Amino acid sequence: MRTDWPGAIARHVILLTTAALVSVPFVWMVSLSVKSPGEIFRGSFSLLPRHWNLVENYGRALTASPLPKFMLNGVGICLAILVLQILVCAPPAYALAKLQFKGRNLLFGLVLIGLLIPHQVLALPQFIMGYQLGILNTYAALIFPFIVSPFGIFLMRQFFKTIPDDVVHAARLDGLSEFAIVWRVMVPMALPAIIAFSIFSVVSHWNDLFWPLIAVRSEEMMPPPLGIMTFKNEEAGSDYGPLMAASTLVVAPLIIAFLAAQRWFVEGLTGGAIK
Repeated sequence: MRTDWPGAIARHVILLTTAALVSVPFVWMVSLSVKSPGEIFRGSFSLLPRHWNLVENYGRALTASPLPKFMLNGVGICLAILVLQILVCAPPAYALAKLQFKGRNLLFGLVLIGLLIPHQVLALPQFIMGYQLGILNTYAALIFPFIVSPFGIFLMRQFFKTIPDDVVHAARLDGLSEFAIVWRVMVPMALPAIIAFSIFSVVSHWNDLFWPLIAVRSEEMMPPPLGIMTFKNEEAGSDYGPLMAASTLVVAPLIIAFLAAQRWFVEGLTGGAIK
């Protein structure tokens, strides 16, 4: 079997070049987080600092503003959104994948349309609804607008379709209800898809700045991106070392989580493409 060496080399060069370009901002952020102000604004380029300012920058990032509180808020908000999304999205995904009923294709088409609508478009009606419900400037305002995820329904539906119908029929013969089949059979078998969706969901809402900027004003409830803005305005000023240290601390958990779950992430995304 012949190997297309030129094509393989070209693909790897393109992938490595793209990876390097994507990594540059993160590497530069980490580099600035350990430099002193004098080295940050030095005219000459240097990736590694001559004098490490790691302790001072990261110490200020953790103490000059309530960064641990912001990160704890982010963890609580992302976990609450993720749990509610799975609870809400799994049953309709199962129905669209395994049940036969009138209007199923129409409903799936509406889910696909929902994938095309940016959540920023819905910000104004969501703000008005939050005001009328009296939940603005609360954790509920940061959680409830996102509990229905068209992408979650789509991804789970695609993975559920790869599960043989015989499994569902056997579960029914054992006396399981449709809801029991969802939670005791389908969801455990679709764990790779759940993990893949979890990564997308957590990354999206951990990094979200647009909606929290509208929904909350109290510093006690700010998620990490909004909290970093407060840190920048009130504490760091032109001292970018602590600001980059705070940004590094916020980004690091996402990178670690993705590296730990990348095998399930790839399996979850590709599983729905194989029937």
